[in-house]
Amino acid sequence: MKKTSWLFAALSIAALTFGASAALAAENVKIGVLMPLTGNAAAAGQASKAAIEVAAEIVNNAHPELGNLPLATTAGLPHLGGAKLDVVFVDHQGNPSLAQQLATRLVTEDKVNALMGAYQSSCTVAERYGIPFMVGDSTALNITGRGFKYVFRATPIATDFARTYMRFFSDMKKEGKTVNSIAIINENTDYGTSVGDAIEAEAKKDNVPVGIRIPYSASSTDVSAQVLQLKDKKPDVAIFISYTADSILYIKTMKNFDYKPPMVLGDDSGFSDPSFVPAITDIGQGLMNRSAWDIGKPGSTTAKINDMYKAKTGRDLDDTSGRNLQGFLALAEAIDRAGSADPDKIRDALTKTDLKPEQLMMGYQGIKFDPTGQNILASTYLIQLHGKRYELVWPEKAATSELQWPMGGWGH
Repeated sequence: MKKTSWLFAALSIAALTFGASAALAAENVKIGVLMPLTGNAAAAGQASKAAIEVAAEIVNNAHPELGNLPLATTAGLPHLGGAKLDVVFVDHQGNPSLAQQLATRLVTEDKVNALMGAYQSSCTVAERYGIPFMVGDSTALNITGRGFKYVFRATPIATDFARTYMRFFSDMKKEGKTVNSIAIINENTDYGTSVGDAIEAEAKKDNVPVGIRIPYSASSTDVSAQVLQLKDKKPDVAIFISYTADSILYIKTMKNFDYKPPMVLGDDSGFSDPSFVPAITDIGQGLMNRSAWDIGKPGSTTAKINDMYKAKTGRDLDDTSGRNLQGFLALAEAIDRAGSADPDKIRDALTKTDLKPEQLMMGYQGIKFDPTGQNILASTYLIQLHGKRYELVWPEKAATSELQWPMGGWGH
């Protein structure tokens, strides 16, 4: 389904009525953020909202303890006279039609200078704003693959993840692990389909057989038939590209059918949702996930940011909320470097972004956008559920815990 174009028509009209003078007239800089704050993805949306609020706090107030991060040591945007960032959140509920209305309102009524969002790839606005849009975590390939000039994406994308998985499988084979076939189980909207396609394509290049691919609806309430298909094919690794409720449903159904592959690997999203691990901790030990986020050692910048987030929410940052926090900080850095709230100047500054690894709080190699708006230095780790939290286990040089293969799981 090609849903990334749902906002085009309305916002192309809205953008024409949005003058730069309105942006420049504001004392502070306004950023509109579209997130699913209610509905099926509410937990992830609320977690990302809290992360963006932490990012705004880092920019708007002095935090010398985070000195390696751009804008952390100053209060506000120094190149705009100390202007603060005002963040306007709207709840699209995972509904493209509602998101269209809300984004139009952000542009025409709230007069935002930039936009950010939107978690589900199918609800991420792709262009015709006339103002910059920062994609913090959505991964559908067509968001930055269609010649748009105002869309920028800091996060790794489907092809990055697919290549990561193949490198991981190669390493496992070198260690004597069996990876003769994989299964791809993907929800059937833009996110699941594009990532599934990318994994399948990379697997073909690397001669990794895809034993079965199972598209399904994320709103499914019964996945017994799909699990029976997996049990019949017996893949060595089952890769899930899924949202929250369906991720939990699959793990519980696999346990109920006494089917456990040597490894389960989640493609972030549902596996990173704050409600996922508590729901499957007792039965899901050793399952894996991808993440560019790691808390790091006590006293590190990442640990201090995590402390700020935990004080606010009562839980740790995860990959999805972390990627949104990082995307917001990258957008803020470009706004300050532009020295202006004018959308075109912000857009030009974004094209010149060149952040180094030591300036980031995520495990990217940096942030630098190609002509399509994609961060060419984005990268990710692989993590594994040990106890009640994920631990970084791959690549080995960055690992903080030992990889367990096969997974434990289904033990209770």
